[in-house]
Amino acid sequence: MNRRDFTLAKLKGLGNTIIDDVEKNTVPAVKVPSRGTSNIVYDQDKRYYVLGDRYGQRSLGNVKQIKKVAQMVSMANFCKGLVETQKTATIREMYYVSEGWDVDFGSQDESNLIGEDLEVTLGIAREDLGLMPEEDGASVYGNITIKDDDVEINAAKSGKSGYSISPTIDDVEFVDHDVQRVIAVETMGMFHRMVQEKAYKKFDTLIVGLKGQAARATRRFLKRVNEELHLPVYICNDGDPWGFHIAMVIISGSAKLAHVNHDLATPDAKFMGVTASDIINYDLPTDPLKDIDVLRLKELAKDPRYKNEFWQNEIKKMLKIGKKAEQQSFSKYGLEYVVDTYFPEKLDSM
Repeated sequence: MNRRDFTLAKLKGLGNTIIDDVEKNTVPAVKVPSRGTSNIVYDQDKRYYVLGDRYGQRSLGNVKQIKKVAQMVSMANFCKGLVETQKTATIREMYYVSEGWDVDFGSQDESNLIGEDLEVTLGIAREDLGLMPEEDGASVYGNITIKDDDVEINAAKSGKSGYSISPTIDDVEFVDHDVQRVIAVETMGMFHRMVQEKAYKKFDTLIVGLKGQAARATRRFLKRVNEELHLPVYICNDGDPWGFHIAMVIISGSAKLAHVNHDLATPDAKFMGVTASDIINYDLPTDPLKDIDVLRLKELAKDPRYKNEFWQNEIKKMLKIGKKAEQQSFSKYGLEYVVDTYFPEKLDSM
């Protein structure tokens, strides 16, 4: 069964569950897996967050839950139409479409939460339901040929910004490639620096510009090239707790998306970003840690995703020196330095 047919079967199954309850003169109810913090567990074997086995029940017999059940069913029906017609809608568009439903949403935040409830209930990512994010896709540059909607695109021949990752990345086919690794960088400034310095040739690599916190489609792309093309993935971020977190979400997933981390997390990806040791060893220009940075570093130190010796040492060292640094700080030694010196030394050390 392909993904589209599987999604339709799940959507129809939700509707049939409610119809069956009505025919049996039973008050219709929907079981929704809990997304509370107490039901989000870090799986040591899988190396990412997963949902536990706790469920909640939304019943039409509970006056306070009637609206949420109606919203979920209305959204499921809307998504069924999208999947059947092979169309998509942004989550913002769906929010406005709901203004014409018998039951609408008070805000897009409310709409987004019901959307998350629907995907966790069905065990299906929102992209398979035809719902797309608003953000632009990350950029990929390098020698990979991708077939997207019957069009073949080479990411090294698509202009200076390369290929923009599609929200429907699971529908994209990897036709061919001639690279040995993937280097994902936090900022588009570093992405363009690497393209200009021809890092894609120097390191036989795909360059991925994350645009900050990686979108779901970007994380899915990285997981696919790692698993399907057997390409090692390296993540280069700023030397601060926020850069560390961006990398770790790619590696081990996020608690918020525990229900889809199996499709998004790339546990074998490696962090090659700026560390506290780099700040010292390369004598980088820095900024002092702010109180919020210190608080966040202490939180990371307690996070199970950062329990290994490398992370514990780097977090402690950053707290000790009280400094942070950006990727672009290597420009102190010239624009070419990060590609000509830092990345080769970093890759050798790894």
